[in-house]
Amino acid sequence: MKSKLGLSGAKVAKARKLAARITAPVQKFIDTHSTVTVERATLRLMGADMTTTDGAPVPNAVVDSLRERLPGGVSRCYINALLKTGKSPCGLNDEIAKGRDISKLELADFSAIKRKGAELVAAFDKKVSANAAHRNARLKQYQANMRSPLLYVIVATGNIYEDVKQAQAAALQGADIIAVIRTTAQSLLDYVPYGATTEGFGGTYATQENFRIMRAALDGVESETKRYIRLVNYASGLCMPEIAAMGAIERLDMMLNDSMYGILFRDINMYRTFADQNFSRMINARAEIIINTGEDNYLTTSDAVEKAHTVLASQLINERFALNAGMPERLMGLGHAFEINPDIKNGFLFELAQAQMAREIFPRHPLKYMPPTKFMTGDIFKGYAMNALFNFASKATGQSIHLLGMLTEAIHTPYLQDRYLALKNAVYVMDNMADLSGEIEYKKNGIITGRARRVLDETLEFLEEVAGASLFDAIEKGMFADIKRPKNGGKGFDGVFEKSPDYWNPFETYLRKELGVKEAVCR
Repeated sequence: MKSKLGLSGAKVAKARKLAARITAPVQKFIDTHSTVTVERATLRLMGADMTTTDGAPVPNAVVDSLRERLPGGVSRCYINALLKTGKSPCGLNDEIAKGRDISKLELADFSAIKRKGAELVAAFDKKVSANAAHRNARLKQYQANMRSPLLYVIVATGNIYEDVKQAQAAALQGADIIAVIRTTAQSLLDYVPYGATTEGFGGTYATQENFRIMRAALDGVESETKRYIRLVNYASGLCMPEIAAMGAIERLDMMLNDSMYGILFRDINMYRTFADQNFSRMINARAEIIINTGEDNYLTTSDAVEKAHTVLASQLINERFALNAGMPERLMGLGHAFEINPDIKNGFLFELAQAQMAREIFPRHPLKYMPPTKFMTGDIFKGYAMNALFNFASKATGQSIHLLGMLTEAIHTPYLQDRYLALKNAVYVMDNMADLSGEIEYKKNGIITGRARRVLDETLEFLEEVAGASLFDAIEKGMFADIKRPKNGGKGFDGVFEKSPDYWNPFETYLRKELGVKEAVCR
């Protein structure tokens, strides 16, 4: 892609090298450590599910019973129990749910355990391969009806069955992507709820059954919409890898999956988050699930003009962590947002500069562009105009995933008519300027090009500073989003452990091989 902004290719390359330098020590930590939720996710990939008689998820019960053996991983013991009992995963789950302690079973020969592990891996591989093939076939079938950017809306009733009605209505009105917002604070639960749920606050619980219900519902309107409707949820928080595993099994298409969001905005321990995001991204990559990162959130706590460089820096770091996990660029939905104060003179030009810069630096990535929220006031007329400008910027700069702005954003959960009007606004603006991007160029030394080059320069300075301090120290000092988090503080730190020399996880080995990721240091 020829740069309309005149960005220096050498500077962009230097920024990527700095991101690689910043993430290298973190990756070394990741490769030598695991977490309780990585182990629980591995159990789910093997088929572990259900809840015990006292309501605990079976994966949690297994990990809790194997606390002393965690450094070696839980895979060996769960697979051993399958062999010793002669049960299927479903049958074993039922016994564990009734109180059976599999940690007491004598270990079978390891070669037999490895053979059984290979069977479980093959079953998962068959499932995700079929899911990806189905998605790709549908996307090809309806290619002529594909919109660019894809229009993304949310549902958030708290009741999965009400969510289904709203999601299907949104798809019929023109939405391409449906995100089911999670209930408030689910990211802080260190377990995944079970079954269909009908009570949530500000959203609906992410459960495997809810994923299955919504996937079937969106498939059910395919014949009417003549489009494949993408389903989104949140592989974030304390159960990040587990939700990725559930999404891979139930054919979700996108997952919110950031490398630092949980640290900064949910006070989840940084070591826990970095390890969890790596495993979750390997799962997402194998399942061909597009991730969405959360750089837009930086601008809710920092000024969008002064701290624009932190957005680009985070995008580069997120990209590097995703590459470390074997994820191709076509699955990296790096985030950014239209959040400059609308009262600033030429603020829209700055927004165009930021969006065009992201598109040029990440040309093969399905960028996710977020709407104005911080400066929405409840004035629906001004809000509608702001959203129209956002829609214009998105189309003019070739964004990929476009989360629609709502009239009553920041006031309450948007009304259904707000969503309808948002879709109408986006379709009107984007259809009327469909080919504008190819028609325009930017003044060589104008406001837009100058702004983009300045942000790139500030990003290089910022990355140099982070590289000199280490990412762990940079987060502790509050260099991202003006939020400070201690290294050994935050939620979930006690769930991180160092792998022993005999650590064994057949799914990690499989994912690394499939994705071309270098084998972990401990093995």
